[in-house]
Order: sequence, then structure tokens, then C-alpha cells
Amino acid sequence: MTDFFKGIPQIRYEGPQTTNEFAFRHYNPEEVVAGKTLAEHLRFAIAWWHSFAWPGGDPFGGQTLQRPWFGDTLDLAKLKADVAFEMFDILQAPFFCFHDADIRPEGKDFAENTRNLKTIVDYIGEKMTGSNTKLLWGTANLFSHRRFMSGAATNPDPEVFAWSAATVKTCMDATLQLGGQNYVLWGGREGYETLLNTDLTQEAEHAGRFLQMVVEYKHKIGFKGAILIEPKPQEPSKHQYDYDVATVYGFLKRFGLEGEVKVNIEQGHAILAGHSFEHELALAASLGIFGSIDMNRNDYQSGWDTDQFPDSVPEMARAYYEVLRAGGFTTGGTNFDAKIRRQSLDPEDLILAHVGAMDVCARALKAAAAALEDGGLEAQRRARYAGWETAEAKAMLGSDLASIEAMVREKGINPEPRSGRQERLENLWNRFV
Repeated sequence: MTDFFKGIPQIRYEGPQTTNEFAFRHYNPEEVVAGKTLAEHLRFAIAWWHSFAWPGGDPFGGQTLQRPWFGDTLDLAKLKADVAFEMFDILQAPFFCFHDADIRPEGKDFAENTRNLKTIVDYIGEKMTGSNTKLLWGTANLFSHRRFMSGAATNPDPEVFAWSAATVKTCMDATLQLGGQNYVLWGGREGYETLLNTDLTQEAEHAGRFLQMVVEYKHKIGFKGAILIEPKPQEPSKHQYDYDVATVYGFLKRFGLEGEVKVNIEQGHAILAGHSFEHELALAASLGIFGSIDMNRNDYQSGWDTDQFPDSVPEMARAYYEVLRAGGFTTGGTNFDAKIRRQSLDPEDLILAHVGAMDVCARALKAAAAALEDGGLEAQRRARYAGWETAEAKAMLGSDLASIEAMVREKGINPEPRSGRQERLENLWNRFV
């Protein structure tokens, strides 16, 4: 045991009336909603990078957090793992997520990186034997080190491509070893800063082949989890090739991967792309590529990705409504890709940030489930498209323009617009949130 969280009790459900800040007010893991427990619905995960590796910097200022495990040694990496599993136990967190660079010290070369990763993965595996917390997904950090300044899979230097592919292989091995349920790829530098030095065609071909290799290796090693891409429009690159869900789907179709790869959607990234979170979720479900979510929020007065913990029940309820409409999570879950503020220095801040976020998500999920069970919104949606249920309307989709013109003339079709009833629907929705 470490003493980092000394004095902080395990967080338990005490109900909405409790005044104990170290308790859940709305998240009761065993509460059954729409046929499943909240734990089964929400599948919460803790992000290793933000909770244990982030030093408290931002684009305008350096490190503010001082942690006893900061440093590039195996002993400190093991201490970090000890603290992580103590936090998982305090929160009763069912899952965690990691990048390779979050858990292992940086080595002098690829071989040392791999040895360090293997050592820490073995250590984490030992920790997991005495814990109820599992691995939701693993991934490789192919964006922070200076070698990735021009991308990883899309880098103009084939040696960087090779390093990146080899690193992903080791991270997939680690994810398999730890029983991970997904493997994620986020192309933080897979984009361009200027077209003056960029070959879009070649970079896209390389990125496509890279992803095909990932899928091939998944099947070679017998990994049963999902391969997920996390879309993001820009920041750090001017334009990224995984801009949003629609762009990712087009990329997957181009390289024949739409049946092999799904998406991990982040709220903050959806906003940066000019969409709402629920839009990206609904579109992913419509395209058959919905996988998992990164739960956070941006500061709407800032123009960059602030990765704050969620605090708005109405916003999150819209998101979980789409998750439930999609059938809920299978291998995916709710990963808190969120960090405390750089002024929040205390261990208690780290715990309470997650407590509050888990309560917000629980309230949102329950509101979304109630709205879906009520059926009013779905009934209105079906009624709006009811005309397409007739045999004549369905036949029209298999017809041609000339035949349709003849039908319009023959029947004297002269349609009048019908109300979309948006305000009514918003009022109906607000009954639940």
C-alpha cells in the first residue's frame, strides 16, 4: 500500500440525500435500469494518462502537479501502478485504459521500450489478479515523442512508419495479455500542417495499409476484442485524416475495413468537429461502427480541447439516449478521458472528480432510459416517417425518375409541408432531464 490516498475511504452509494462528498449520490452499481445494472450499462473506465501521467500543463503553462511516481524508472512506474490500483479500488472502477507511454518509462531505443513495457505489463497483470478492475482498452502513444512530429502511419520517413508499426504490435500483445476488450488507435499527428509539403494520396494509402496490418495481426494472435479508431478534427494537426465519424467511415470503406473497425467517440472531439456528441453517436450507430466512448467536455469559452470531467446531466442524457438506442455497449464503455484542472493539486481532487462524473453519467443514463421506455419520442419519430411504410412509397425507391414524374402528374401530387414539431419534442424530452 502507498500513502498517496491515505484517509480517503472507498466510495459507496449512499443515495441522493447524503451530504458525504466521498459517496455516490446517484451511481448505484447494482441498480437495475432497463434490464441491466448501472455498472453493466455504463462500464466506467479510468484513463491512466490523465489520472496518473499528466503533469498539469497546458498550451500556456508548464507542470503544476507533483506526484511521487513522476520519473522515468521502472520502480517509479511500478509505484504509479500501485497508486492506480488503489484508486481503482476506492472508486470500485470496473475498467481502466492506457497508452504504452503512460505505464512504462521511455527507453533509449525500441528494444528498451519493449523490455520496459513487458516488465510493467507483467506487473499490472499481477495487480489485476487481486483486483476486480479489468482492461477496457490499450493503445500506443504515437504522437507525443518528437519522432512523431510528422505523423506515425502517415510519416514521410519509412523508418518512423516501421517504428510505429512495431510499437503497435507490442501494445496489441500487451492488450491481449491483460485481457483487454478493445484496442484503440488515435492518430494525433496523422494529418498535415501545410499542403505545401504533403502528399495526401500517399499518406492516406500508408494509413490504410497500416490499419489493415493491425486487423491482420488481430486475427493472427486471436484477439477477440474490437479495433477502434478515435476521430478528431484538428489540434494538434491543422487537419487530421480521422476528422469525424463520417470521415472515418469513408476511410474504412476505401480500404475494405468497415466490417472490421469501429469508432471510439469523444465528446470534446465531436464539438471540435462542429458536431454534437449525440450526432456522432447516432451516425456511428447508423453506419454500424459504434464501439465505445470517451466521456469528457470542453470549456465552451475556450477554442481547444480542455478534457474536463462531464458535469451536465442534460448533455450527457442526450448522449446516453443514442447509446441506448444503439443497443448499448458490447465491448465498449465509458472511459473518462478527462483530467482535473491544473490548479486541483490534492489527491482528493482526483477522486472527487471521478465521483462527480460517475454520478452525472448515472443520472443521465437513468434519464435517457426513462425517455426511451416512455416511447413518446420514438412514436413521434415513427409517425414522421409513416408515409414511407406504404407499399407505394417503398416501390418508389426502386423506380426511376421518369416513372415517378408520371405518377406525380397522374395523381396530381401537390404536397404541403408538415410541422417538424421540434419545440414539442424538446418539451417532451425535458420532462425526463
